Amino acid sequence: MTRFAIVDLETTGNAAVKGDRIIEIGIVVMAESGEVIEKFSSLVYPERDIPPFIRSLTGIEEEDVLEAPLFSEIVEDIYPLFQHAYIVAHNIEFDLGFLNDELRRCGYQPLHNPVIDTVEFARILLPTSPTFKLGQLAERLDMGHDHPHRALSDAQVTADLLFFLLKELQSLPERTLTQLLKIENKLKSDFREFFQKYINEKRYGKNGEENIVIKHGLAVRKPFREQTKKQIELPLFQEWKKQVYEGENGLKSVVANFEKRHGQQKMSEEVHRAFLENKHAVIEAGAGTGKSVAYLLSAVYQAMNTGERVVITTHTTSLQKQLLEEEIHKVERMFPRPIRAVLYKGKSHYISLSHFYYELERSYQDNYDIALTKAMILVWLTYTRTGDVDEIQLPSNGRQFWHKVSAEQSSKTVQLGYVDDSFFQWAQEKAMQADLVITNHALFCMDIMKEESLLPDYRHVIIDEAHHLENVASRYFGVRMDYRELQRYLTQFGESFQKGLYKEWSFPDGFSTNLLKGQQTIDEAKDELSNLSRFIYQNVKKESRLGRGKSDIGRTQLLLKDEEMPSFMSAAKEMSHRFLALIQQLVFEMEKVEDQLKMILTVKEDHNIPILIARLNNQIELCRKIRAQLIHYFDFDRKEEVKWLEIEGEGASNSIYLFSEPFDIAHLLQQRLFNAKASVIMTSATLATSGSFKYIRQTVGLENDTRTEEVLIPSPYSYDKQVQVMVPNDFPDIKKDQEAFIEALSEAIYSVAEVTKGRMLVLFTSYDMLKKTYSLLREFIDPNEFMIFAQGVSSGSRDRLKKNFQAFDQAILLGTSSFWEGVDIPGEDLSCLMMVRLPFQPPEQPVQSMRNERMKKEGKNSFMDKSLPHAIIRFKQGFGRLIRSNTDRGIVFICDQRLMEARYGKYFLSSLPEVPVLYSSTRQLINKIENWL
Repeated sequence: MTRFAIVDLETTGNAAVKGDRIIEIGIVVMAESGEVIEKFSSLVYPERDIPPFIRSLTGIEEEDVLEAPLFSEIVEDIYPLFQHAYIVAHNIEFDLGFLNDELRRCGYQPLHNPVIDTVEFARILLPTSPTFKLGQLAERLDMGHDHPHRALSDAQVTADLLFFLLKELQSLPERTLTQLLKIENKLKSDFREFFQKYINEKRYGKNGEENIVIKHGLAVRKPFREQTKKQIELPLFQEWKKQVYEGENGLKSVVANFEKRHGQQKMSEEVHRAFLENKHAVIEAGAGTGKSVAYLLSAVYQAMNTGERVVITTHTTSLQKQLLEEEIHKVERMFPRPIRAVLYKGKSHYISLSHFYYELERSYQDNYDIALTKAMILVWLTYTRTGDVDEIQLPSNGRQFWHKVSAEQSSKTVQLGYVDDSFFQWAQEKAMQADLVITNHALFCMDIMKEESLLPDYRHVIIDEAHHLENVASRYFGVRMDYRELQRYLTQFGESFQKGLYKEWSFPDGFSTNLLKGQQTIDEAKDELSNLSRFIYQNVKKESRLGRGKSDIGRTQLLLKDEEMPSFMSAAKEMSHRFLALIQQLVFEMEKVEDQLKMILTVKEDHNIPILIARLNNQIELCRKIRAQLIHYFDFDRKEEVKWLEIEGEGASNSIYLFSEPFDIAHLLQQRLFNAKASVIMTSATLATSGSFKYIRQTVGLENDTRTEEVLIPSPYSYDKQVQVMVPNDFPDIKKDQEAFIEALSEAIYSVAEVTKGRMLVLFTSYDMLKKTYSLLREFIDPNEFMIFAQGVSSGSRDRLKKNFQAFDQAILLGTSSFWEGVDIPGEDLSCLMMVRLPFQPPEQPVQSMRNERMKKEGKNSFMDKSLPHAIIRFKQGFGRLIRSNTDRGIVFICDQRLMEARYGKYFLSSLPEVPVLYSSTRQLINKIENWL
């Protein structure tokens, strides 16, 4: 009978080597059937102090362990529990390391039993889980966990998790289990016995694999083929809309506490009218309008009534998720058949089954991360409907491996009747049959930029979060490259010249020399790239001493102006040509390898050869793209673009970034988008400035378009009752004394936080100022009073920082650029929003400074026409972080007196809803906050 000894320890810290000791041990002995055979639990006297963090985490105090036994006093009870058993723990290296350390101290032999790590096991069997922490897994799987961070409770939950995972393993297809067995020896856990046992059960019993199909040697979920889309005749729009918004079977039957909102109905009407009349529309819909439901109703009506698909593009993945998982389900009941909506992404998101199988057959050289990645993908393929990498939580090096197996590697040409009919092709098929194709601004802009379409044909598009369109389009009509990415590509290209890849075929004399030449060319290209990057880095560093600009994430920036730095530009161009000559040589060497493979394919049928040819094709295409982009970038005669360089101030001496953007994106969008499509709807909560759409129309190419409707829908929230805007009049002048300003700001943050009990988001326009403020706050704020999180300083993504902020009762979150929008912290989690400065782009930033210069030459006022409206839209976005429902209340505290004293301050205020604005001393404002809250 297979036995498991599931162990959990609480310790004084993470490192036994630094003298940390066990303070509690819990053991659950379990049979494979799930029956608990025995339990053991004891506190342990650690012979050292328990740190405050551990006391807080576990609830175990010094006095709790004073009377507890030493480990040596309980070792005789513990040691037999592990005999003839698998040792199981959630992070086995930690628990087994501490356990064996104590056993050695007591004169016992360390344990060398077979082991199972439930972290690793969960990663393999639950590859789409957003987290693998024990408490959060228990919550997701609905396993009771009464006392987290107490040893016996954790051990019991680990036992429940193990039993669940073994059942999941048992249900996998035989093919998947057989392939897992091939990589088992690279994993931490000893799974072999279970893999073999479950393979035999499948082989000689019922295998229950009705929903599984074998494709390219892999067990995958049967693809769901869409029926051919049929046009449906719906009632006239006005009649149908009235039933949806007012009828008993309308939205009130599917939306809890549904409120009839005039603005939402108006938006549905305007979108429908634009579609019907082949017009464009610019629609600002204030927070709480319900704009996504409003435009979805009209978009689906259009798609079903005409049989034409509608494209919806968003800037953030969170909005895509909201549309697919929440809003579409709400509106689906309003239609006679289910809505066919697909999320459509670029090829690099989808797995290629043939390329993955090829890598799976070559697992003998894998390191741990790659073996774990393969195991996770094998299990994921048995249930994914999309094959989209964003579903799966890959380990750190897993993303690197993904590049080898994504659909991007699939060749456009078909050799040997070989077709890689996997997830990207299925996504295309689904999109062709869809009512709604949902995508992101990046892919959407790439589609309108390229001659060859990336999206299925469409005439009507809704651009949500449309205030981002100009920036994203500028990025995709320009150049973005960096040293690390180019080095990664060169390393990837080098794999094509490894002898081991070709050992199963016989090639003519000279092939080995060809491979050697290719590898030498790559080494030389890496050296040239390093020389170019170091040269650029040193020059940008030198220029930065003259007070050049910083990006919003702290990188040093240098604007490229041919006439101001001719020797630098000339040398950089010369060095880039040397690098590009080697890239061209690389293409030549790759083509020679490709020709040899094609020759073999004419005499030998082998499905591995098309895989290698497809990869070479992809790499040759990538080399050509790199060449074209760098030639374009170092062509300094092109005056229609702004070009700049960035370096990491603290980074390696060749960590450089190259950027270029066109000056006039409006003209390109006008030609490629608005003139080419029947109807384009642009919508956002922030498109107008002071009630006018002039700025947004100018930036995207709609300035003189006569078929564009303008619609301004105010928010239904009672801002006058829900918000107080406060501006202190006693802050030091930042231009005269930045240090004094930061001190006053830090004191204000702390004083306001005392009144609001934290729950405070502070928005900066300068990363440098954020860092200085964070350092100062840390000096005088006790972490037991307020937790402080800062973007770019505290570790983690924007979402992780937001979750950490919400997890603490009293916390302050400091954020820069990306926190000004798209962050939802509803309800009491956020009571105060502080804006440090009005969000003008720094005038020394490259794009801004060149645009200012150019507009000046054209006789335009760059401040009034560009800087001010751009800042107002950012300001409105920042303001919108505070009120996310009609029950939210809070303070907007703006530490910038220009709002009240500068001539242009009125434009910011007139862009806000009607709200009370108080202008007084910091102390008086804090008293008002206390009274109002």
